[in-house]
Amino acid sequence: MRPQPAPMPKRSLDIDSMTDEIHRRRSIYLLPNAFTTANLFAGFYAVVQAMNGRFEVAAIAIFLAMVFDSMDGRVARLTNTQSAFGEQYDSLADMISFGMAPALVMYEWSLQGLGRWGWLAAFVYVVGAALRLARFNANIGVVDKQYFQGLPSPAAAALVAGYVWLAVDNKFSFADGILSWSAFGLTVYAGLAMVSNAPFFSGKSFALGRSVPFWVMLVVVAVFVFVSSDPPVVLFGLFVLYSLSGWFTWAWRVRRARRLGQRLREAGEAHQDESR
Repeated sequence: MRPQPAPMPKRSLDIDSMTDEIHRRRSIYLLPNAFTTANLFAGFYAVVQAMNGRFEVAAIAIFLAMVFDSMDGRVARLTNTQSAFGEQYDSLADMISFGMAPALVMYEWSLQGLGRWGWLAAFVYVVGAALRLARFNANIGVVDKQYFQGLPSPAAAALVAGYVWLAVDNKFSFADGILSWSAFGLTVYAGLAMVSNAPFFSGKSFALGRSVPFWVMLVVVAVFVFVSSDPPVVLFGLFVLYSLSGWFTWAWRVRRARRLGQRLREAGEAHQDESR
């Protein structure tokens, strides 16, 4: 009878798995990084088109960057090709597409007419996006994955780009400076909302790799039809609602915490009365 080979020690298997994980983290994968590159290209293209005065095209390019950004991480998770390089590359691409590009598009379109106040508003947005991304990277393993801490930079970019697209498509007038100052307020709000602590739903609980009921496909079709009916109006309206949703969630949490605290105090007082 041939002798059976001795089983490999568990410690050796653990070392091999750790080595494979380190190698995977240090590797560079083509598929997810291709989507990140497309995201970066769309942001750069938006800046170029804004410099050429084609603001509607610039706004659409920022929305395309959002689509590519939403796909790279999911593709990496589905194909098990996450890497440290991909995380850093994605963060830098987001800074261009959702930090610099929206601010420059808004400045070229409207804010430059406000002089110093215009470029200060654009800078508030840019620094808000940078701080938002830095905080996200630092707290990636700490915060609740179901909610973002502060308005996510793609949503802030959609808020700014959506306003530009809406105004250009409907030929809003710059008379009396109302449009420029409203753009100023929106840009500053987006920048400050990104560095706030308001919780915004992340949508990461939706798993693309699992089966869904048939009615979900009908909802997806209905959403496409709804957005296609008037993309500038619908997209801007949806992102306005989303940019306000975090504050309602925050207020609801504060109210719930106060009610819980009041109930605990009442229960404590009742327990003291009974002990007497």
